[in-house]
Amino acid sequence: MVLPSGFVSMLILFGMVLVVGVNIVPGVEAKARAFFVFGDSLVDSGNNNYLATTARADSPPYGIDYPTRRPTGRFSNGLNIPDLISERMGGESVLPYLSPQLKSENLLNGANFASAGIGILNDTGSQFLNIIRMYRQLDYFEEYQQRVSILIGVARAKKLVNQALVLITVGGNDFVNNYYLVPYSARSRQYSLQDYVKFLIVEYRKLLMRLYDLGARRVIVTGTGPMGCVPAELAMRGTNGGCSAELQRAASLYNPQLTHMIQGLNKKIGKEVFIAANTALMHNDFVSNPAAYGFTTSQIACCGQGPYNGIGLCTPLSNLCPNRNSHAFWDPFHPSEKANRLIVEQIMSGSKRYMKPMNLSTVLALDARK
Repeated sequence: MVLPSGFVSMLILFGMVLVVGVNIVPGVEAKARAFFVFGDSLVDSGNNNYLATTARADSPPYGIDYPTRRPTGRFSNGLNIPDLISERMGGESVLPYLSPQLKSENLLNGANFASAGIGILNDTGSQFLNIIRMYRQLDYFEEYQQRVSILIGVARAKKLVNQALVLITVGGNDFVNNYYLVPYSARSRQYSLQDYVKFLIVEYRKLLMRLYDLGARRVIVTGTGPMGCVPAELAMRGTNGGCSAELQRAASLYNPQLTHMIQGLNKKIGKEVFIAANTALMHNDFVSNPAAYGFTTSQIACCGQGPYNGIGLCTPLSNLCPNRNSHAFWDPFHPSEKANRLIVEQIMSGSKRYMKPMNLSTVLALDARK
């Protein structure tokens, strides 16, 4: 639960003294740039393990290629995008916010607030029941800052957040687990696709502005991938053996408007706070030409069942490919670790076709001079 506004006062009542600007725990220092992650299953590192929800990845064969060879809650055979960004920045993977291990010095590395199944809208993913919706993820971010302020003082906590890198990945579920979840869904009766996309962009802008108001100053914002081409959609909505035309149309409407909105936010703020990552183009590279990237298929998931291994969940009873590196998709919706590495490579060093206004390597180099 989100801590009440009287949180600090309660701690004082229990004998903890808060002195603004003073290091409460001597010798506690941030070891590297903090990293905060918000969003859905593409970036969830295990928060849903602690929730009563069906949107979970805490059983085999998830994690089969993770260093521990055990499921962690990541929707991957191994590492996910936040892990790989942390790796490239020379830091440790940040812990899920709900993890009991996220305390003391571990707090200074940052935190992952993401939760599988969520979307921009609060009604997205309602079938998954207990998930951490975006407004609650941001509430937790505020709570996190209170916890760090107690640890290292208010001024240093503010600096840690201002200097941190933030990744937010959300939006795909607002289509696949909301607008297109069932025929004649409530949202599809309420909005035409064009108007729904505009509505999402307006709501997403509010989330990004709250993130800014909470202190985020370097934020990578990813678009949706080629939603109509994931194995689940090939199996359920594929057109003549190809991608779902309707979901591809949704992505083609949404992603350019997201980039435009981000450019407008940066102009309003007067700084390049938000970085637009064209993940649709990143995915499309290996989806349209898998052999060029060492994949044997970009249509059939490694783990699943039915056409394209795209029906249902990845479970111990599912079909499982022997070589995960040969598949662009691990399960019906999520890229394999190898595909995630390709995406992160473009985030790090991609041209302006992929990263606007600059890639992450450029961001890190510029910020290192400050």
